[in-house]
Amino acid sequence: MSLPQQVTKVHATGNDFVVYLDRSGEFEPTPDEIRFLCDRHFGIGGDGLIRLTAPEHVSDLSREQVAVMHADGAQWFMDYRNADGSLAEMCGNGTRAITLFAQHEGVADSTEPFRLGTRAGVKVLTPRGNMKPYGANVFQVEMGAWHIGEEDAYEVTIPGTPGSARGTFVDMGNPHVVAVIEDAFATLPVVEDLDLVTKPVVSPVIESDQNVEFVRIDDIDQNAGVGEATMRVNERGCGETLSCGTGLCATGVVLRVKTGIDHWDITVRGGTLRVDVSADDVRLTGSATLVGEVTLL
Repeated sequence: MSLPQQVTKVHATGNDFVVYLDRSGEFEPTPDEIRFLCDRHFGIGGDGLIRLTAPEHVSDLSREQVAVMHADGAQWFMDYRNADGSLAEMCGNGTRAITLFAQHEGVADSTEPFRLGTRAGVKVLTPRGNMKPYGANVFQVEMGAWHIGEEDAYEVTIPGTPGSARGTFVDMGNPHVVAVIEDAFATLPVVEDLDLVTKPVVSPVIESDQNVEFVRIDDIDQNAGVGEATMRVNERGCGETLSCGTGLCATGVVLRVKTGIDHWDITVRGGTLRVDVSADDVRLTGSATLVGEVTLL
């Protein structure tokens, strides 16, 4: 087995991960090991696996990419894999989970911003402590630039569920299609009644697989410039998750385009998070929780 004997379970608003520290770079996981650990019946269970290691120990990074990471101040890298064993470019909730774990392991300061390498570039995480209504061990993540496609350019359906909605493509370092349902275009059931165990279908087909978010606008305070929304997500590589950080950011981007509101409190099944969108970046604020340590036999 190419895994360390000790791993840790962490979640960030219900998006859960098996994580471990690999100082020497000797514990790069195989797809079979990832699938085993993330299995909720035969393993520990998780939406993905995160290895915290130095950028030079990540086999799919080029020397140029490693040099950029170090030049941008990232001494540690979030080597994130989906539960099905596939590589992932980015995971917003995963950045908070692995940063809390890095603090626990003594490789990140609990009071200072932490620069974390990811396959979507270096992300900066700032500890915020306890913040209502977002919870304990809250971090604000500078998620970086976003890119949006043509508004409502895709039809989104769910096999076995009548109706459809229109979706908008957003690139947050990984691909998303965001469908605001219960509007003039949508004939799907309400957000709470959707069957997201079944993988949604996006048409026309996007070249790479994508996460799909279904969103309802709950309230807008025009005076404060803040909106409230509810979101559910089917995440590629693991199915429906209780939360998806990049999906929340993609949702905030689409809601900004549709309403002109930059700041959103978005409730997912795992809790409430804050998304702040500007013309050139997105910031995500939410909690993280250490669950426990597991010794592999």
